[in-house]
Formats: sequence, structure tokens, C-alpha cells
Amino acid sequence: MADSVYISKNLDANQLQFMKLLEAHELLYFNMQAIEEQLNQKFENLNEILENLVDKELLVRIERGVYALSNYTNINVLATFTAKNSAIAYWSALHYHGLTERFPNTVFVKTTQRKRSTEILGTSIKFVTVKENKNTGTTQEGYGDNRFSITDVEMTLVDCFDQTRYAGDFADLIKAFATANITNNKLIEYTKAYNNIAVTKRLGFLAEVFHANRLNSFINYAKAQVNKKYSLIDAGGLQQGEFVSDWKLRLNVSYNDLLQMAQNDY
Repeated sequence: MADSVYISKNLDANQLQFMKLLEAHELLYFNMQAIEEQLNQKFENLNEILENLVDKELLVRIERGVYALSNYTNINVLATFTAKNSAIAYWSALHYHGLTERFPNTVFVKTTQRKRSTEILGTSIKFVTVKENKNTGTTQEGYGDNRFSITDVEMTLVDCFDQTRYAGDFADLIKAFATANITNNKLIEYTKAYNNIAVTKRLGFLAEVFHANRLNSFINYAKAQVNKKYSLIDAGGLQQGEFVSDWKLRLNVSYNDLLQMAQNDY
């Protein structure tokens, strides 16, 4: 709070008018730079009004210049609202889509904006910056001001195999892929957009293991991308295990262990 801001003991006319306008326009959260245009109203000292409303616990400051009503708690909405071209992703999306029972203590947000990790309403937010070509495969969830972007099932899996450190436990990720309802076209589209041969090989091999009948088109596409360099099935694991020449993969997690991971209840 700026030292020069006057904090009134009670709500004054401007503060009360501001809150009434928020209610009239059904705004649950907003950016200070845009709010006067949204409300079609100019205020003589907007910063002072907002500071007073935060002090009186009618508003909460999400980050500099971003505010929400004090009773608004949708973290997915607020996290994506604070970052440009963003979507709930990785482990958070896995859990949202019902692909893992493990609840992440951090909300993972994929964005093209460089942004430091933060806390929103006591919840840790991890912003993962990606290039434009990886900013695809999103869907909208919720309605009105509760609407937010989230990666769809196929994009979530591609993201997680690209950045397993943001995907929770590797065993959970294998089970998620084995049990997910996924389509050929989206997997082909998203792996093309990623242009990461190692990820394409991993997903192609796992598709052959777990979805050989349903994902035949993707498997054929992935096999056509196989290069001469061996990649690990678990990118974060040790350089060990059986070599699979057809896929140029090294199974540092054994074939039998992969099958077991798909069946385990956690």
C-alpha cells in the first residue's frame, strides 16, 4: 500500500459506488487498467478506492493491478487470468480430467508469457513458459466469469511426457496414458506441433503397448518419425535398461513394470 493513500474508517460514496458497479456488471475479478472501461465510469482516485476496499476486505489483491471479490476463490480462473495466452496444464490438467487421483498442491499453468511462480489465495502457482507452437490443444471449462482454459486430454499427455517434472509421478503418468480416451488425429496434430521426436517415440511406443487397435494411425505416424538416436522411455531416469530398436527407445523402466504401472491403484 502506498504511504500517500488515505484509508477511510468507513466506506465512502466512491467506494460504495465502485462495489455497486461491480455487482451491476457481475464482475468477480478485474484488472485495474481495464476496469473503468468495463464499468463505463471514471474515478478520480481509483488506486485509493481499491486500496480502501482491500483494507476493508471487500476486495483481495491477486497480484499488482489484479483484484477479485473477497469471496471469490476459483484458483483456476484467477491463475489463468493473470497470464497471457495461458491454460491450466500438466499435473493440474491430469487431475482435472480424472486421469490421476493424486491431487497436486501446486496449480500448473502453461503460458507464452514469462512469469514468475507465485501464490494466489494461499495456493502455489507454477507458470511454465512455452513457445507459441506448444500453445495449442486447449478447451474451455466453466461458464461466464468462471470460464477458464485448460489443455485437453491429448495435449495434457503430450505436455506431461515433454516435461515429466511437472506431471507428478511417472507411474501415474503411464496409468493416465493407458486409461485415457485419446484420438489419433489430436495426437498426430499435437506431436507435429511440438516437433519433439523423443516425445513422439515415447507416445508411439506406449500407444502400441496400450492402445494398439484404437491408435493405429498415430502409431504409424510416430514410427515414421523415428530417428537413429536412442531416447529413454522415462526422460528423468537413469541410462539403463533394454533397447527397443523399432522405436529407438531404451526402457529404463521395464516393459513389465510399465504394464504393472497401468494396472496399479494408488
